[in-house]
Amino acid sequence: MSYRLFVRPVPPYADPVQNPESQLFSWLLQDASGDAQAHGGADTREIIEQTLAQNALEKVLLVGLIPGDEALFCLADIPAKQSRFVLQALPYAVEEQIAQDIDSVHLALGRHTPDGYQVAAIDQQQMERWLTLFTDWEHVRLDALYPDAALLPASADGWTACLDGDGVMLLSQRGEWLRMQTANLGLLGVTLAAPPSEEVIAEIPVTVYGTESDLEAYQSAIAELSGGDGRVRLDQKPLEFSTLELLAWAFHQHLCSPVNLCQGAYAVNAHGAGPLKPWKPLIAVASVWFVVQLALEIGMGVYHNQEAEKLQVQAMAVYQSAFPGDRRTHAGNVRRVVEGQLRVAGSGQDDIDFVTLLKYTGDQYSRLSGAGSVTFNSINYNRNRGELVVDIRADSYDRMSSLRNGLANQGLQAQIGSVVNESSGSRGRLTVSGG
Repeated sequence: MSYRLFVRPVPPYADPVQNPESQLFSWLLQDASGDAQAHGGADTREIIEQTLAQNALEKVLLVGLIPGDEALFCLADIPAKQSRFVLQALPYAVEEQIAQDIDSVHLALGRHTPDGYQVAAIDQQQMERWLTLFTDWEHVRLDALYPDAALLPASADGWTACLDGDGVMLLSQRGEWLRMQTANLGLLGVTLAAPPSEEVIAEIPVTVYGTESDLEAYQSAIAELSGGDGRVRLDQKPLEFSTLELLAWAFHQHLCSPVNLCQGAYAVNAHGAGPLKPWKPLIAVASVWFVVQLALEIGMGVYHNQEAEKLQVQAMAVYQSAFPGDRRTHAGNVRRVVEGQLRVAGSGQDDIDFVTLLKYTGDQYSRLSGAGSVTFNSINYNRNRGELVVDIRADSYDRMSSLRNGLANQGLQAQIGSVVNESSGSRGRLTVSGG
């Protein structure tokens, strides 16, 4: 079940930045059916939050009500219908109705009526002040800020008034709200009794709400509102509940069309609890873990790379100490070279003879890609030196070099000498020995 929490600050108003805890509120908790479940007349924010916590209520919609004289009612006659163009033209349409620099005023757009768009205008600093007062409450989500008088039940052809202490809230049939001192009701009566000359009105109905004590205390002011010409017809309705309950009831029954001040730069999404707010702690922890894990992986990668380089240096140092004359072997092929030398040593012969050298040379020849482009012109074997000498011809020097490298990887000593580059390819002398 969804709940709404109507909260209205009680004067005197405290500074929401310097001393917010001293501000008192009248409040009403309303359930989805419109019934009041809890209320208070002058409680602190902490007490209200404790009440919600005791009833295990979360994400209650908070409706903040500010004094009606804080926001000015305006009408904007804008022919455009698309909201983008309406918002662009709005400051120019209401500029003459506002007695301060339009750039310092926050404008909130309401519904469109035959008279034009309803607009609420409030000083930007005051808007920030009220928004700060109703932001970051526990167990609630700010839903809207309204001028309190705009929530009075509207009358189709007259005015609605509600006595509120020494003040009175007023709402006209066209949606205009205002707040004034109760003692000045007589001036309003004079204004209502003198409509423009082109209008012909028999009488103007005014419904006055108030507690029995307020109606009795301000009876003289109410009498001045009615005047003596009979143009204003009064209908007094005593309240059996608080003023805030009347406003909340009218809002639930859709008897009013208030303008939500939380628009534009002061939209609820910009200042309220976003959908990700409950997950922010988890997101923060996950982000920290990701950064730590990434740093750890990078650090381990650098460490293992350094260790591998050290092992390569050590392996080459051992190999060079055993084979100081080998300049072709490096860390990338030392393993294959050593394996080849072990295979040669595993043949069980102290000296590698002609057949063994020829076998290894033939094996590497068969492994060449495009072996047909490499030919052996003559083969000689020197028993005293244990060397196999092959006169070789290839279409390029790279072919001969591949053959030599393959023999070297088998642990044999292989060199190419007397290389002659010709137009048809290269020729040279391949010398292979057991090392």
